Amino acid sequence: MTRRARALLALSLVAEAGDPRLVTWRERCDPQELWRAVVRGGAEVPDRWHACAADAERSIDALVRRAESVGARWIVPGTPAWPVALDDLDHLDGVGQMAGSPLGLWVRGGGDLTTIAAAPVAVVGARTNTTYGAECASDIAADCADQGHAVVSGAAFGIDACAHRGALMGGGPTVAVMACGVDVDYPKPHAALLRRIAEEGLVISEFPPGSEPQKHRFLVRNRIIAALSVGVVVVEAAERSGSLNTLNWADQLGRTTMVVPGPVTSQASGGTHRAVRDGKAVLVTCGRDVLADTFGFVDDDAPPVGPAARRVWVRLGADPEPVERIAAVLRLGTVAVHRALRELERHGVVVQEESRWRRRTPAAAGQDEVG
Repeated sequence: MTRRARALLALSLVAEAGDPRLVTWRERCDPQELWRAVVRGGAEVPDRWHACAADAERSIDALVRRAESVGARWIVPGTPAWPVALDDLDHLDGVGQMAGSPLGLWVRGGGDLTTIAAAPVAVVGARTNTTYGAECASDIAADCADQGHAVVSGAAFGIDACAHRGALMGGGPTVAVMACGVDVDYPKPHAALLRRIAEEGLVISEFPPGSEPQKHRFLVRNRIIAALSVGVVVVEAAERSGSLNTLNWADQLGRTTMVVPGPVTSQASGGTHRAVRDGKAVLVTCGRDVLADTFGFVDDDAPPVGPAARRVWVRLGADPEPVERIAAVLRLGTVAVHRALRELERHGVVVQEESRWRRRTPAAAGQDEVG
């Protein structure tokens, strides 16, 4: 582990996730400088951070060993393993008393988060859902997975669990964002589901291994669900449902916001009906609607490529663009964009001109080949 990653890990053990003060501090100095300031203490450093610093340093090695025992690892911003879409959180004022991107993430499972999170859709909703809601969530997740899009949710009872199971049935990966440690089976009846998610997708958390869930942490983790995803679907939600918090984050982040409400007489769907009425979300009925609204359209003539390459292909036009520009617009890492372009190149649908790329149109294909 690098010194920078270790400093970020230490900071995550003394500062509560989503603390807006972290955003200000990170703008002023790098993680190692900030950690040294926390260790020294002083008027500008919160007393709690300083008081917990010694214990945090002593616990790091044990936490890493505990994580490794369940196949988990610590990833941090600024590295190839980091999904850059999460950095968007640093540009928001926040929701409630929470703001900022994670200092890092604990990732359990063998998958690559940047690949899995190249074009994911979040499906969340009521814990006390109806049978109708369960079927809708499962079908939407399965449709998204069938088209190669990972499904992100929170592993809770109800709609979350239906979304994860639907994605697994659709043959695609799914990501569970936890309000506890990645090695903690919460809720306990979902232990087998979480093991399967870790095997075929990923279980992630910004809270250290062994951390038990706390009420406010469910709201904190919602910002990660929203930021990771290109679009967020809420299936059934009452007026005060926590899943509406995820929708609010997604709305602030500029993600596509969608809902599947139940009957107008259902209290369990009061929040989703209000979201449509207030213009905060669009109504969707199936996975095809979700993909069309999230990615602009469903193109049956698109090349048979993965979701990241499909996003890049949709973005490209006749005018060549540099990789850095494509990556910035799509909120993907440059490595992921390079992989996507090479995949598209193998299918003969893109052309490289020096360091820029454009789509190869059928009419210009002959000319492209000659040039």
